[in-house]
Parts: sequence; structure tokens; C-alpha cells
Amino acid sequence: MKNNSIVDLKEFNFLYHFNTRFRDIDAFRHVNNSVFLTYFEDARRTFFERWNINLTDKSLIVASVKVDYLRQLTHPSELIIGQKVSRLGTTSFDIFSILFHNKTPVCTCTTTIVCYSFLVNEKLPLFEEVKKDFNF
Repeated sequence: MKNNSIVDLKEFNFLYHFNTRFRDIDAFRHVNNSVFLTYFEDARRTFFERWNINLTDKSLIVASVKVDYLRQLTHPSELIIGQKVSRLGTTSFDIFSILFHNKTPVCTCTTTIVCYSFLVNEKLPLFEEVKKDFNF
């Protein structure tokens, strides 16, 4: 695992709890690999709610997503995603996330996010709220 020193839920300040859905499984009877991206997206959206992000002058766009699958996941399962800001740039930052099942890492994800304004169609300097979460 990259960023591997983090393998415990206690390392994360933000936790997102949810359950698998029947529609998440594929013909092999495990959660399809593409579904993991939707799990991380749902957690990320919730993570960002406290930053007062909107869809015009203070927005965020995904620039890159890297996922490492560590083990299979079956349905039904209770899951937790731990997330934290793991890197700061001048206009972008990374969110490091781990999907846990029974306190065991199942999948990791690093997402690079860009601060952006759709009013002027340009990148913006890193939002102060993001910087504060990095130091949390």
C-alpha cells in the first residue's frame, strides 16, 4: 500500500459509514471494482460539505484518482471509509482514503483535487479550509 503507514481507523479524523448494496455485486458475486469509486466519491462529497463548496465561484474538481485493491469484498458488508488531506499544493491537494471492512483495509484511494472557479474557469489558490484540515 502506498501511504501504508496508515492502516488503522484511529489515524483518520473523518469517517464515513455505509453498507454495500445488492446492485454493487457482479457476476462473480463480489463487489465490482468500479463500484469502489462511487463509495469514495460519496465519502468525499460528505467530507467536502463542511468547506462551503458551491458549484460556481468556490468549487473543487477531480484531477486524478489512483485506487489500489487489496482484497475482495462481498455483499452484504458494513463499511467505513477513513479520509484525510494528505498533500497540499498551491492550487491542488490530495485526499487519502482507505475503505475498511471489519477494521481491515480493503482498498486505498488517493484523489488529487483542484480548487476551481467556474465563474472565471480558472484554478484558484488553495482554500483556507483545506489547509486547516491538513493541520488537523
